Amino acid sequence: MKDKEVKKLIDLEKKRQKSVINLIASENYVSSDVLTALGSELTNKYAEGYSEHRYYGGNEYVDKLDNLTRARALKLFKLSPKKWSVNIQALSGSPANLAVLVALVPPGEKIMGMSLDHGGHLTHGYKVSVTGKWWKQVPYGVDQKTEVLDYEKLKELAIREKPKLIIAGYTAYPRFVNWERFRAIADACGALLMVDMSHISGLIAGGVYPSPFRYADVVTTTTHKVLRGPRSALIFSCHDSRELDKKIDKAVFPGLQGGPHMNQIAAVAVALKEALTPTYVKYAKQVVKNAEVLADELQKLGWRIVSGGTDSHLLLVDTWMNGKGIGGKEASDRLEKNGIIVNKNTIPFDTRSPVDPSGIRLGTPAETTRGKTEKDMRAIAQKIDRILKKK
Repeated sequence: MKDKEVKKLIDLEKKRQKSVINLIASENYVSSDVLTALGSELTNKYAEGYSEHRYYGGNEYVDKLDNLTRARALKLFKLSPKKWSVNIQALSGSPANLAVLVALVPPGEKIMGMSLDHGGHLTHGYKVSVTGKWWKQVPYGVDQKTEVLDYEKLKELAIREKPKLIIAGYTAYPRFVNWERFRAIADACGALLMVDMSHISGLIAGGVYPSPFRYADVVTTTTHKVLRGPRSALIFSCHDSRELDKKIDKAVFPGLQGGPHMNQIAAVAVALKEALTPTYVKYAKQVVKNAEVLADELQKLGWRIVSGGTDSHLLLVDTWMNGKGIGGKEASDRLEKNGIIVNKNTIPFDTRSPVDPSGIRLGTPAETTRGKTEKDMRAIAQKIDRILKKK
């Protein structure tokens, strides 16, 4: 690379990534093939529009790539193209979620999403997000005692508030979600059911987390977490008389975006093929095993794990423990100084500020990619314990 300043920063970031223990639940390490696709000549192609319906010429090969990527996405999640469509052009998860709302919910109407401090996402209707400014959020959370979803209370809330759309799927909820119960809740109040499976799509692909597709109307996901692809997103929608797919396609383009990033889409295609292998299934199983062991070991060392454990790739650690421990910001900073990267995170019913909350979020996808197993997780838990308890 001729630009020595940029090359130096890239090299430093490579070195940093290799030198730390990465427990960020939403990060991973992609393959060299994904990086090759992402940096390919497809960067040069402007392909505004959809396959076979572009606004520029020269699309013979990008149309084939588009069709291939959509076919792989449906195959990975065992979906029939007669029943499901997938939009592959959303640039990331937040634009994907926004596109669904723009397509399906009139401005000013109610959407039901989990509160940010209970594990929801900004784009599920939180007040500082455009989704909280254009639509009215009906927030829900977990039970204060069990720290898991109470589906009967959710149903009562939905029937009372009558939202147009309910969002299930979260960024900091470690347990299985009962998609069937959510379908019944949506039906009871006449709402559409949208599942944001961004954090768990790789686990679903690997067969270690229940699939929502039998119950959802729309499913969104990023591709850069457990799925181990580039930063991008997919939007799946049912094929039926409601024409959800056509509405979503129009919301993505021309509603919110111009031309798609074809290099990004190529990298997604590579990641999807990698996820269709037995090796990936083995990886997904190990991700969950590692998270379970990390949670168990930290509990043995005296740390409170939100909801008592995890069914997925992530766990929430209460580092504050009613003033007996340390705040989430200090915990995150102290761990980073010692080579362990986590993120500070609110916990349900947190009394502290999101800037310095009561907990941290840990995830195992990245370190599992690097070959870590259960014994490594025990050692990592012990290291975390020593660092956080050191005065």
